[in-house]
Amino acid sequence: QVRLVESGGGLVQAGGSLRLSCAASGRSFNNFPMAWFREVPGKEREFVAAISWSGGNAFYADSVKDRFIISREYAKSTVNLQMNNLKPEDTAVYHCAASVETGISSSTYQYSYWGQGTQVTVSS
Repeated sequence: QVRLVESGGGLVQAGGSLRLSCAASGRSFNNFPMAWFREVPGKEREFVAAISWSGGNAFYADSVKDRFIISREYAKSTVNLQMNNLKPEDTAVYHCAASVETGISSSTYQYSYWGQGTQVTVSS
């Protein structure tokens, strides 16, 4: 059974940092892109960041560019999201996603596997 399990969410004050991790099990995604999305009630799931299979190519939503960094740890089958200078508008449930296609993408349709999410709350 394929599983993606997120961890690292929590409550933080504005300007603070959090590091999210997503561990994959059941199959390897080391040769495929992975991504982070976030969701708030009443809104569509929003793209945050994606990273290529090699880790050499990454891109970000404009709202998080220069504040968030996505990375991979192949030995642990993990993708991480370092979030710095957090803002109240970053409050959301963060989901990791894994693709079985080679192209890196910001579209939810690209990703076949999803984690249950971890809550991030940023207080002002």
